[in-house]
Amino acid sequence: MSMPLPTRELALEALLPVMDPELRRSIVELGMVRRIDVAADGQVFVTVSLTTPGCPIKSHFEQEVTAALMQLDGVIAVDVTFDVLSDGEKGQLQERLGRSALPEGSLAQVGTVLCIASGKGGVGKSTLSANLAAALWREGKHVGVLDADVWGYSIPRMFGVNQRPVVSSERTIVPPLAHGTIKLMSIGFFVEEDSAVVWRGPMLHKALEQFLGDVAWGELDYLVVDLPPGTGDVSMSLAEFLPQARFVLVTTPQVAAQKVARRAAKMALKLDHEVIGVVENMSGYVDDTGRVHPIFGEGGGDALAEELDVPLLGRVPLTIPLREHADTGTPLVLERPDDPAAQAIQRIAARLTALTPQRPVPLPMADAPQPVGMSLPMA
Repeated sequence: MSMPLPTRELALEALLPVMDPELRRSIVELGMVRRIDVAADGQVFVTVSLTTPGCPIKSHFEQEVTAALMQLDGVIAVDVTFDVLSDGEKGQLQERLGRSALPEGSLAQVGTVLCIASGKGGVGKSTLSANLAAALWREGKHVGVLDADVWGYSIPRMFGVNQRPVVSSERTIVPPLAHGTIKLMSIGFFVEEDSAVVWRGPMLHKALEQFLGDVAWGELDYLVVDLPPGTGDVSMSLAEFLPQARFVLVTTPQVAAQKVARRAAKMALKLDHEVIGVVENMSGYVDDTGRVHPIFGEGGGDALAEELDVPLLGRVPLTIPLREHADTGTPLVLERPDDPAAQAIQRIAARLTALTPQRPVPLPMADAPQPVGMSLPMA
């Protein structure tokens, strides 16, 4: 007696767990499953609609769709083909998702997006972002850093990289590299050094969209995003572009900073982002004798972590080398790994790797296009 074949409805139900790796939504929910035909011999023919014809995540969809349908009784083979959403269909999808543009695969191979946030400026967030990225890279991770602090950009200086990105023959922005492999992107690469960036919300939104969607990030374990302080336009844009982002909140020990950082946490939670931990920065000054002086008080990080019910990832003390290496352009964790601040950041990186996925979705990709020396047209 032959085994009964699954219905189209059962096949669609089986495909519900298959997610678009950038939009983080089911391909069924997104309306990307164009056709499902179940043949009498147990073969299933599926057509998946992509947002762009050159989508680099075809292999991901093919593997996931095949694996999901092969679990159904009676299915002996799955044939997956692709077409492209029409402009009208893409417009409808954008409207449903509340997005000004759909991704084209640039973030498909990013395993974890870590947003380093604070409620106020001056808490050492950029220094922590640069050193945390370097510490993750030191652990063998593929890392990128996005300087989303358009007004207070400092990542180029902290990595000692000052070169204008170029556009590849595929019209993607090729990010400059620090230490051979850490990919960087910042508005600082496109303006004269120390120039002021006077932009309103819509231009910030567009710049962030370019930095996320048009940059050839490739395969990354971590994309570290250095956010501007506060809870303004950039945070709201991130909710649209990076629904899967995870937030690390930075505060100093003093109660005033902890209370302001709480606002950033509430903004992240309101936008459905996950807050995965708190870092207490400037947690005492370590002098030449190794003595710790709590010049900013004590307890702010613990109080914030307890209130949010998330782990305190670590306390980073102030040391003279931490400041010196931020100014000279080499992350402290690479040059002075035995420094107390460097050791604290390395422990934080180890805890983050335990809390987040170890590898991105393994997708076969063509070799990265080579730069052709074209300057980037920026607004």
